[in-house]
Amino acid sequence: MAGILFIISAPSGSGKSTLVNEVRKQLTGIEFSVSWTTRPPRGSEQHGREYNFTTREEFERMLAAGEFLEHAEVFGNYYGTARSSLEQARDEGHDLMLDIDVQGAAQVRAKMPEAVSIFVMPPNPQVLRTRLRNRSRAEGVQDGAEVMRRLNAARKEIENYREYGYILVNDILDRAVAQLEAIVLTERFYRNDEPIAFRADRVLEVAATCLLANSQERLGPVLEAFRIGYPGQQELPFEEDSDDD
Repeated sequence: MAGILFIISAPSGSGKSTLVNEVRKQLTGIEFSVSWTTRPPRGSEQHGREYNFTTREEFERMLAAGEFLEHAEVFGNYYGTARSSLEQARDEGHDLMLDIDVQGAAQVRAKMPEAVSIFVMPPNPQVLRTRLRNRSRAEGVQDGAEVMRRLNAARKEIENYREYGYILVNDILDRAVAQLEAIVLTERFYRNDEPIAFRADRVLEVAATCLLANSQERLGPVLEAFRIGYPGQQELPFEEDSDDD
């Protein structure tokens, strides 16, 4: 079986890590690339699990040595995907999922246009704001300004949705998991002629509804909520966090 490269991008707080973890419980033969970063661990994060944490100096050494498939600098920290992740997955005949931002995704698509690209969206800014606040509190951080910065960064990332082949709106987790699973199975079916064991017609139909060309009905409310397409692209008008909500 030829391994397929899946690129998954989403704004921080959109739930892509949960989606990937749930799909990997359901399907075999999927490796997940743990990115490298120079930012410090947050909360309960562990080296080698959420990220491979390293110094800026070591990251730049790896970069100069050509060890990254892609890299980007976000909020003052480096993030990158090691080439060894893809090489190992290919050697084992497994698919590989990359959890990377829009900058890194563009780099990978330029090098590997055959990759399957998936963009995960939150349903609206209010839901994303709640998720970001809950994450910050779980990490012991109370920083309303940081939440606001990430909200507006999310809007800028969502503006790139047209560059992706599939779109998922993560409003109901079970549905989004089923959609991501259907995309993986469908791509395996078309690319590797791998049979779909259960309800093949339905799986193909679910994946087809997630194609960018077929996502306009679901995309419309999300784009409107994030004010994408508005003149001037104003920042989202949210108030700072308060202690009573």
